Amino acid sequence: MVARGEIARFWSLESLHMVSSDGGPESSALVDDNGSEEDYSYEDLCQANPRYLQPGGEQLAINELISDGSVVCAEALWDHVTMDDQELGFKAGDVIQVLEASNKDWWWGRNEDKEAWFPASFVRLRVNQEELSENSSSTQGEEQEEDAGSNRHKHCESKRQMRTNVVQEIMDTERVYIKHLKDICEGYIRQCRKHTGMFTVAQLATIFGNIEDIYKFQRKFLKDLEKQYNKEEPHLSEIGSCFLQHQEGFAIYSEYCNNHPGACAELSRLMKQSRYRHFFEACRLLQQMIDISLDGFLLTPVQKICKYPLQLAELLKYTTQEHSDYDNIKAAYEAMKNVACLINERKRKLESIDKIAQWQVSIVGWEGLDILDRSSELIHSGELTRLTKQGKSQQRTFFLFDHQLVSCKKDLLRRDMLYYRGRVDMDDMELVDLEDGRDKDWNLSLKNAFKLVSRTADEAHLLCAKKQEDKVRWLQACGDERRRVQEDREMGMEIPENQKKLAMLNAQKAGHGKSKGYSGFPVAPPHQNLHPLHQRHVTVPTSVPQQQVFALAEPKRKPSLFWHTFNKLTPFKK
Repeated sequence: MVARGEIARFWSLESLHMVSSDGGPESSALVDDNGSEEDYSYEDLCQANPRYLQPGGEQLAINELISDGSVVCAEALWDHVTMDDQELGFKAGDVIQVLEASNKDWWWGRNEDKEAWFPASFVRLRVNQEELSENSSSTQGEEQEEDAGSNRHKHCESKRQMRTNVVQEIMDTERVYIKHLKDICEGYIRQCRKHTGMFTVAQLATIFGNIEDIYKFQRKFLKDLEKQYNKEEPHLSEIGSCFLQHQEGFAIYSEYCNNHPGACAELSRLMKQSRYRHFFEACRLLQQMIDISLDGFLLTPVQKICKYPLQLAELLKYTTQEHSDYDNIKAAYEAMKNVACLINERKRKLESIDKIAQWQVSIVGWEGLDILDRSSELIHSGELTRLTKQGKSQQRTFFLFDHQLVSCKKDLLRRDMLYYRGRVDMDDMELVDLEDGRDKDWNLSLKNAFKLVSRTADEAHLLCAKKQEDKVRWLQACGDERRRVQEDREMGMEIPENQKKLAMLNAQKAGHGKSKGYSGFPVAPPHQNLHPLHQRHVTVPTSVPQQQVFALAEPKRKPSLFWHTFNKLTPFKK
């Protein structure tokens, strides 16, 4: 195996890149001190970094290393939950040893004591394959004192080298990302705008979203990043302040990520026509872009914003507390994690409002404002008995949203049909837990009951659950509702009015023209099953197979040139 001091190796899903022992890349930076990317071509980029491989090329290099006896490890980007014994389950951040990578989509690896298949697109190969074990200095008890001191010195040197590798990866991937954005804006959007007969303004807005704004923002970010980058001693670079300075600007990704599913749908529709396929391919060739399809390019911003917390977490791991950039890197990691959380939540809410709109349309006799005027998330639902002061009981189905509680009555014959019976403003209510027994205010005998009392009016709602555990869940849900409203207010979480109106319009169109009910008047279809969102994800997306947030996947690659000769692999040999 290559000695640790001679060469450090790292890859990512975007690249297969070599770094020399002094931490510097094999070629000089392709972006000048001012952060401008206008003065280099894609050919220069390819000559400097042979990143883009023919399908199977990366697997060939990995298998070559494995056959030479090297230990190749990968870090999980997302959770992989599986019930199949032949697949390897893991959580985001877990380290997996890659044992075989001949298949493009599925690799064979080891996690703890189990060996199985796992999806290659869920991981990225570790930046530092030869990370020094924390126990390495104590494995040989017979070493003399001077050898222990030498090991400590080597450990410090290794940690500096590891930080160099991570900083270099951040800089390199940022430069390549800028190139991708430039290709999209100049290679695709500019050409599309010239062909008004093929694309409307609305279509271009749907396909490309606000990617031009992202390009403008990222250029400024890279410019500031280059100023903080220490070319001579990369491990001394202080880049944490750049992320803190621009953390509010990264919120621009929220609009793009929310728009991305619609962009994929519109692009897929156009790609069914040969003239659009030929047009987009001509755009790629004219711009001399890499062999990735347009949908792959459009995915890169979604992947990028999710990757920042991972990169900063890895950088923090190799930054000592004595380093001048430690506090900023730590704060930057938390900041970018919060950015990912905000985008994640906005995406989740945007997806949920379509279901909420469909649910409202399915409720018979809805009155008043649309549910989306104030709410965007279902927190809990279930059956409760509502009691009046006269002792009359009413069986109702309640739906607890943020800001309001909606009550419905089930149809006597069709139990899957709901009738609107009213709503309660939760912002004006105070929750009161009631003990079992006779209530003094209402003079009623109660069990599993709680009360909602208005703070501003003479209004109260007495509700009873069938079981004690049901009551506990409702009390917890009401507490969650207040907490989530407060979180949304602090995070600036708000769904645009046009998105709410569009969701209601689509739901009404889908429910239009339904058959008449047995009573002779038009009714909506049976009410839509609306499931509460029980858990918020406060980090990057955790479960790609369930597609809860983004459809994250490796960009589709077309055939491209492989390394000029197989000799390029020789530095990886023993």
